[in-house]
Amino acid sequence: MSVVAQGCAAPEQTIELPAGIDLTTQSVIQGIVTGTGGTAYARLLDHSGEFTGEVVVSDEGVFRFFAAPGDWTVRIIAGGGVTRDIAVQAKQGEIAQLAVAV
Repeated sequence: MSVVAQGCAAPEQTIELPAGIDLTTQSVIQGIVTGTGGTAYARLLDHSGEFTGEVVVSDEGVFRFFAAPGDWTVRIIAGGGVTRDIAVQAKQGEIAQLAVAV
């Protein structure tokens, strides 16, 4: 008997871009979060503060968003009510790399 996973699975969050990503056509915001002591989330907010997306930070602390070029805020949400907001600018063809300690 085989088991089929239901639903959508996000690619594994690693610091290296997944194979096949053409960086020349993408704007990438990614980072490593340290000090969470457990599960954390990375939330992407647009220039006006509106929610755009959210991912679970990997066990290694990695998160990634593919975003349109422009000004963004990454909000890290960790246990104990800890939040950190980091302003970042996404540019086509570049990886905006963040290091966040909570």
